[in-house]
Amino acid sequence: MGSKMTEFRSKSLIALGGNLPSAAGAPQSTLVSAIAELSRRGLYVQLLSRFFHTPCFPAGAGPDYVNAVIQLSTDISSADLLAILHDVEAQFARVREQRWGMRTLDLDLIAREDQVSPDLATYRHWQALPLAAQTRRAPEQLILPHPRLQDRGFVLVPLCDIAPDWQHPVLGLSAREMLAALPKAAVAEVQPL
Repeated sequence: MGSKMTEFRSKSLIALGGNLPSAAGAPQSTLVSAIAELSRRGLYVQLLSRFFHTPCFPAGAGPDYVNAVIQLSTDISSADLLAILHDVEAQFARVREQRWGMRTLDLDLIAREDQVSPDLATYRHWQALPLAAQTRRAPEQLILPHPRLQDRGFVLVPLCDIAPDWQHPVLGLSAREMLAALPKAAVAEVQPL
């Protein structure tokens, strides 16, 4: 048996976004092409949300985004899945020059079943990180679920499009409940294309 263990075929939630054109075209075209590339790489895309127009985050940092969420199924490890996501981002000319900067493509692994990684204490540390620190620091390892997903309308609105009953394994809230807890203005600015 090899040194890498594969996980049981599991459902993973991926947030997609972009606000700069790529060789594939405008951000919406880039997202469509990236989803097709994930399928070509053997990741079974089960569900796809509508595409949404969302203001750039943080405000004023660049052009507005196109966002979506997909649910895919795979039996590869979370680390291998993350490596594929980063490789596909690079294929579409994603450049990581600054935290929360403009980008052609962003593929975030936001959740994998009820997995909490690498452990609950590390998750809680990153989830409680003050906003000022979030702009300067990024974790060196995969944190699941994504520590900010409950704060982001541009993730929760498309997530509720495909998995409104998905339950956060730490907070114990459904996607629908997390969305309802956001300020109404933050939800209203996420508009379907």
